[in-house]
Amino acid sequence: MERCPWPTTDLYCHYHDTEWGVPLHRDAKLFEFLLLEGAQAGLSWLTVLNKREAYRQLFDGFDAEKIACYSDSKLEQLRTNPAIIRNRLKIESFRRNARAYLSLLESVDSFDSFIWQFVDHRVQQNSPVSMADVPVTTAESDAMSKALKKRGFNFVGSTICYAYMQATGMVNDHLTSCFRHRELMHHQQR
Repeated sequence: MERCPWPTTDLYCHYHDTEWGVPLHRDAKLFEFLLLEGAQAGLSWLTVLNKREAYRQLFDGFDAEKIACYSDSKLEQLRTNPAIIRNRLKIESFRRNARAYLSLLESVDSFDSFIWQFVDHRVQQNSPVSMADVPVTTAESDAMSKALKKRGFNFVGSTICYAYMQATGMVNDHLTSCFRHRELMHHQQR
């Protein structure tokens, strides 16, 4: 069974084989991935994946309403916890993004609908032969980044947004030689 070359550990292989590129349409999961992609900025996704369960526990299961109410002292307490990435700006962005997310939900039908608009509510089926064929940004990730920043989100640059699009199945960037590429080829909205 051939897979993309980047999963190098059992955890990474499991993530690649079961989650990466699978279209997500639940607001709570889309919000969780947005926060985690921001935490990943400048680091490997494996670093975040290894800490994901700790993030879930420490950030109340990614409950946006709870995170939005975190005090500065709560954020400082989180910053000292070695179970997560202890970057002050990234930790503060969780609260900021939770507030932006809740504000956005007041003016849209769902986060799912808002976020999937950037790919016209359809999985973008790509056909990369090698990792060199996989972009780091696209016009769609540029538009998503701009729209999220306008709504008050941070740690949502175009590169982060494109990685988010890959992770949440908005684009299928499994290499054509990977067994998951074929499995996800016909996966569309809902």
